[in-house]
Amino acid sequence: MAANEEFTGNLKRQLAKLFDVSLKLTVPDEPSVEPLVAASALGKFGDYQCNNAMGLWSIIKGKGTQFKGPPAVGQALVKSLPTSEMVESCSVAGPGFINVVLSAKWMAKSIENMLIDGVDTWAPTLSVKRAVVDFSSPNIAKEMHVGHLRSTIIGDTLARMLEYSHVEVLRRNHVGDWGTQFGMLIEYLFEKFPDTDSVTETAIGDLQVFYKASKHKFDLDEAFKEKAQQAVVRLQGGDPVYRKAWAKICDISRTEFAKVYQRLRVELEEKGESFYNPHIAKVIEELNSKGLVEESEGARVIFLEGFDIPLMVVKSDGGFNYASTDLTALWYRLNEEKAEWIIYVTDVGQQQHFNMFFKAARKAGWLPDNDKTYPRVNHVGFGLVLGEDGKRFRTRATDVVRLVDLLDEAKTRSKLALIERGKDKEWTPEELDQTAEAVGYGAVKYADLKNNRLTNYTFSFDQMLNDKGNTAVYLLYAHARICSIIRKSGKDIDELKKTGKLALDHADERALGLHLLRFAETVEEACTNLLPSVLCEYLYNLSEHFTRFYSNCQVNGSPEETSRLLLCEATAIVMRKCFHLLGITPVYKI
Repeated sequence: MAANEEFTGNLKRQLAKLFDVSLKLTVPDEPSVEPLVAASALGKFGDYQCNNAMGLWSIIKGKGTQFKGPPAVGQALVKSLPTSEMVESCSVAGPGFINVVLSAKWMAKSIENMLIDGVDTWAPTLSVKRAVVDFSSPNIAKEMHVGHLRSTIIGDTLARMLEYSHVEVLRRNHVGDWGTQFGMLIEYLFEKFPDTDSVTETAIGDLQVFYKASKHKFDLDEAFKEKAQQAVVRLQGGDPVYRKAWAKICDISRTEFAKVYQRLRVELEEKGESFYNPHIAKVIEELNSKGLVEESEGARVIFLEGFDIPLMVVKSDGGFNYASTDLTALWYRLNEEKAEWIIYVTDVGQQQHFNMFFKAARKAGWLPDNDKTYPRVNHVGFGLVLGEDGKRFRTRATDVVRLVDLLDEAKTRSKLALIERGKDKEWTPEELDQTAEAVGYGAVKYADLKNNRLTNYTFSFDQMLNDKGNTAVYLLYAHARICSIIRKSGKDIDELKKTGKLALDHADERALGLHLLRFAETVEEACTNLLPSVLCEYLYNLSEHFTRFYSNCQVNGSPEETSRLLLCEATAIVMRKCFHLLGITPVYKI
């Protein structure tokens, strides 16, 4: 490795490359050993550790090696390490751990380069080229609820992180736009509005109420129930009158969904259940030809090892179900869309369904047996949203909370807090509105994303809109404060980037610089493990590092002003990229 190789954005990977050379030289007979490099948790003993010596010793000790134990292996690895500008020093501790201290000069230069070339040069590169992220996916004619909110926010962030990492992402909204409920909805529509062509959104009113009324009639009125069941057959048979009514209901629903996506600034391409309908029969036939499908109590099923119940793919009445659609969508994504990684974002309650149809796909040979090799599938599960009473989050006794109302309330509360601080007198109405929106919607997103997604989380406006602690409000204000420091200096920051030099001499400058340089490996970890909370933790720690630096290192008017302004700018840039990946709009003044 050339001594002056520039920083490629990923510290951990770059160090691993150096140790890979060292391993090949130290133990040439063990080519399969991978370098084990990790960031040092405490930072007392160095910035990174290489932890290969112990494992290597257990492999080579019985093979007549010249080494006398793990510390000797560690020493040899250090000795064979190629010289590099990035490494200041290495030392071996205890049973062979290698502590690596990075060069502050090299770190400063790497941050300078990012300021000139842009933060996209720090994007990680994943081994996958095209992925599908299947998220949000509400049901037509039903209200979007907080479960859909979690799926939308988590799915959007995963898609953003993958896109940043040079992956082409197909963002898919797998809406529930097909199925038996459409029979009763269409018949009820015909009864209420004989002239279906002129039906408008306003005439139908609240779709949720319309749905409940048609369900009520379906449950009580036998004749209506029979008509509704006939309507399903007609719709699925392609009857144009029924198709038209179905399309009308779908359109009205879409308008409602769009209000939520617009507020959250989330982009999705709809490919609902109906899209895969024409392909189901041939996919079931393919599974059948492989000997996977069996008859059971009139239905057609796939028996899977490790599950008590089989996966039903055709119901006893000949109709298709979720499993038939989901298998077909998977087949389509692998064969037609050529996706290498397919990620499904739904609540943890659906885990078993996904485990079953993934297993069926493996049995069919569509996916490799090893779930870490590509093409691969992952179910990204998440917990429930709870109210402050610890129960499922609802408004009145039984009603689900409307997402549009929920988001609007976050914005309203955020606006009131700004007015309380007199901002309505300092800012234009547009500025006030835009900041209230950025802070309000950002607060809802961050409160969801900062938790490990598998856990339930308690929805509390007071907590998420608090300007202290690990909240979006605190982080957005921290960013605005950094922008204000740069503004107050009166310096042209773009000019400074070209001419100024950065130094990390003070311990708090160095700690902040090191944290900035760990951005790429953090995004990579968040992508690989599909955990947005990893990025939130990074962002919160970044603002904590900055606070320590700013408390102990004077910026404006100090001899180190230029260098420290550049460090402020680098922090603001990385914070903005974190906000972008989390789908949060930054604010520049508070």
